[in-house]
Amino acid sequence: MTHLSLTNICKQFAGTNAVCDFNLEVEKGEFVSFLGPSGCGKTTTLRMIAGFEIPTSGKVTIDGIDITNKAPNQRNVGMVFQAYALFPNMTVAQNIGYGLRIRKESKDVINKVVEEMLALIHLEKKGKSYPHQLSGGQQQRVALARALANHPQVLLLDEPLSALDAKIRVSLRAEIRAIQRKLGITAIYVTHDQEEALSISDRIVVMYEGKIEQVGTPFEIYNFPQTAFVASFVGTLNTTTAEVVDPLKRLLKIDGVTLETAEDLADKHAGDKVTIAIRPERFNFIAQERKANVIDCAIENITFLGSVVRIQLLVGINHFYMDTFNNPFLELPRIGDKAQITCSREAVLVLKG
Repeated sequence: MTHLSLTNICKQFAGTNAVCDFNLEVEKGEFVSFLGPSGCGKTTTLRMIAGFEIPTSGKVTIDGIDITNKAPNQRNVGMVFQAYALFPNMTVAQNIGYGLRIRKESKDVINKVVEEMLALIHLEKKGKSYPHQLSGGQQQRVALARALANHPQVLLLDEPLSALDAKIRVSLRAEIRAIQRKLGITAIYVTHDQEEALSISDRIVVMYEGKIEQVGTPFEIYNFPQTAFVASFVGTLNTTTAEVVDPLKRLLKIDGVTLETAEDLADKHAGDKVTIAIRPERFNFIAQERKANVIDCAIENITFLGSVVRIQLLVGINHFYMDTFNNPFLELPRIGDKAQITCSREAVLVLKG
């Protein structure tokens, strides 16, 4: 059953659409990320779920109850902010128990919940500390515990890790995901970091200019982008314009090279122009036998990226990238060499729009 539902949500500021025609259904216990560049409407959408913004039109429901026009304190939603927003004059324990005190819970209940939350975020010995005595990662854990202390129906996280350094971000996002799974809480996570979204989400909502571009699992978003924006925003991608040669045989041509795709071209005609995309890791050098989709190229540059070696190729007038895993016995071509690469028909994606 749908737990959180956003139906035909639109939000205008001074007559300009910040979010338009947003529709999404989230299951109970699901972890959904809103992914997109700055200004795409992801935080505005999150704020409409929280009650800090009221939709210009549309409806927000939790468990079938309409909360569209309810104040933030009238909807059981927890919020974790980018800037922690901890009270500097309160201890860690007081910060975590703040919402419970506002709800006038008994002292015993507050102490019990605070103790549980401190154990959950592994800060049992920091209850009497003040925010300025904690690291950034510890402060964000406290902010998370404060949001969870009220047992919200939905947990909202607005770029909670963007102020932290890379190593702490990786460990803390894993902690957040583990806590979310342990509690079985529904979570909506806003980020512009594609790696973050891909690593922790059940589903990703890719947004651009206030609209949903694509909704899918991380596997679907990365491997089967439906639009040119999703393809370019998520991961590294080679894109170019191709001409349809034979729609029935699913044949395309770029710079005199014929490629076969697994995509359906039934709605295309010979001579039509389409945008195709191929992930760098889907290319391979031809070993012995010639395969389908053989592409002549020249080696332009080779970049060592640790576990991956990125090779820049010139295919006709197009600059493509090819990624191969690094190993101590890897034999690489030299810059300026001529080579032949290949990819499967499934690797050649035809993008919409």
